[in-house]
Amino acid sequence: GRGSGDAISFVNNTNTQITAIADLFEDRLMTAKQKFNDLAKEKEHPQIKDSNVFLGSKQYLKIMESEDVDAVLIATPAFLHPEHLESAVNAGKHVYCEKPVAVDVYGCNRVINAGKKAGNKLSLAVGFQIRKATPFVEMVRRIHDGLIGDIVTAELYYFAGAIALPEFPNASREELRLRHWHFDRLLSGDIIVEQGIHIIDVCNWVLMTHPISAYGSGGRAGKADTGDAWSHFIVDYKSPGDINVSFHHTQCNPGYGDVCERFFGTKGTSESHYTGGVFIKGEKEWDSGVARGTAEQISAKEWATGAFKSALDDADPNKQKAFIESITNGNHINEALDGAQSALSAILGRTAAYRGKVVTWNEMIKSNERWDPKIDISRFDKG
Repeated sequence: GRGSGDAISFVNNTNTQITAIADLFEDRLMTAKQKFNDLAKEKEHPQIKDSNVFLGSKQYLKIMESEDVDAVLIATPAFLHPEHLESAVNAGKHVYCEKPVAVDVYGCNRVINAGKKAGNKLSLAVGFQIRKATPFVEMVRRIHDGLIGDIVTAELYYFAGAIALPEFPNASREELRLRHWHFDRLLSGDIIVEQGIHIIDVCNWVLMTHPISAYGSGGRAGKADTGDAWSHFIVDYKSPGDINVSFHHTQCNPGYGDVCERFFGTKGTSESHYTGGVFIKGEKEWDSGVARGTAEQISAKEWATGAFKSALDDADPNKQKAFIESITNGNHINEALDGAQSALSAILGRTAAYRGKVVTWNEMIKSNERWDPKIDISRFDKG
């Protein structure tokens, strides 16, 4: 769903056309083709040529070889991101890779090396769109300008319901792992790496660094899906400057939805929600104008004033426009290192929670841990 959503948003928000697509499963490929061709007709763009519709585990390489393609959008299962990103850079294509860039330390190192190869010759963006959301951009600018003083501690939480996916009753166990890859630790990196990473990335952005150690816990209680990913993580991160960061992530039903980051400083406190306001309290106060409170609490009058319903209203469009503009104006962006460091920060928290003990950044990096997905996706190739 994210791949189709990203692609459609690119076409709606930038001067781009979808020229080639690839997938492992024919039903997903044909559904996407129909969606994209309907959009192309609406936009008066050419239809996707049948010769540019690729089915199979290695057919993404045909996209990399195509002269019809300037930039590649990667929205495949997370465990495949390093392989696909490397191939795009090797082919000299600009690339927009959804988060996380990898599910293990080894994969993050592959992405860092691909970023070095891309240098400033290609644009390489990672799907942390919150870094382009207007309210967050202004809040972080003010924090960096000293509005809340020296940061003492931070609280991050991402409370979400369980992800609902089709059942695919006729699928084999291996096929179901792929179709339900969000539920599978080895394929997704677990919920902290696949979803909770967004608020970890915001923390890295605000603190301008990554954590140096973590201690955590969690478990799978309350989950009833087909996989082995956990339902919750609780992690205490230690960041440079003796800054303690509390992280809490849930993904289970009955769910409660709220996402927030709070940074407590010597002069004030910042608070940022997806829905519910982005503001600073303290010696010098600031409010982004995003409506405060829960969706149920925000009045019809506030909606009518034109205030942002969500702090992320312009996040995807701004991110996509910045990526395309970096290509057309030649001022290429390279987010490989930041993307990898945020993935590694999430992996650090995951590792600490799995082990139930303190894990340091240096210890994690030296391990160069490599996960075996224990799946052969080529078995689904036809012919």
